[in-house]
Amino acid sequence: MNEKKFPKEAIRVLKETSRTFYIPITFLQKDLKHSVASAYLIFRAIDEIEDHEETANEVKYSILMQLSELFKHPFNEEKYLQILEPLKEAMPEVTLRLGEWIEACPENTLEIVMDSASEMAFGMAKWAKANWQIHTRDDLDDYTYYVAGLVGVMLSELWELCAGVKTDRDLAIGYGRGLQAVNILRNEQEDLEERGVSFVPDGWTRAELFDYADENLAKADDYMKSLTKRSILLFCRLPLALAHKSLKAMKDGREKITRAEVEQTVEEIQVD
Repeated sequence: MNEKKFPKEAIRVLKETSRTFYIPITFLQKDLKHSVASAYLIFRAIDEIEDHEETANEVKYSILMQLSELFKHPFNEEKYLQILEPLKEAMPEVTLRLGEWIEACPENTLEIVMDSASEMAFGMAKWAKANWQIHTRDDLDDYTYYVAGLVGVMLSELWELCAGVKTDRDLAIGYGRGLQAVNILRNEQEDLEERGVSFVPDGWTRAELFDYADENLAKADDYMKSLTKRSILLFCRLPLALAHKSLKAMKDGREKITRAEVEQTVEEIQVD
């Protein structure tokens, strides 16, 4: 077990960047809680680079590919700041302080987290270079794997290492893909208007996208059946419950669920 104290600053930034994931992370026990919190902040740091609207795709590609390589070695803060230099003024706190989130990760789980970060940065670089031009179902599967499915795989590796809980890799990927599909549906218009990007395969209507989300959320539901530890079950249950409710709301013609519905869901999953 790693005994180093988890920094309060990391908790603060986590809370500020994701209320949705902050709550389930608090359900986890010590090493897992610190590992997943660090991983979330590291992934969010990379995501901010991919999402930056005013940065050319070639610049994003170059930075993300260099980061993918950087994550394969002991972290070098000086090298990181050199890589980030073209975007330094435009990046938020979570990205600028990446080294601190890596430092906060428990030593026994660091390799798993860094391997996943390297793979994610590579995949994001690839899709930035392609301007997120998703034409086929295979394209969508590839993109959703890199930005979400591999997170499911990483979490499963952490569950096994820290808690002895074994899960199915394909179902873990489905869990991540399902959440991402709901995000794509919710942000479809915004992505098109603000970024000029569509994550919808050629010829697909929203109906096909709903089917894609349903198919992967069904895998996520199956994934839940293999979680035997209550703290891990609670962690995975909240994002999934919110995804199911968000999907139903959109099918009913609503843009998203309300804050009250989110709060009610948080209460329900803790007493269930």
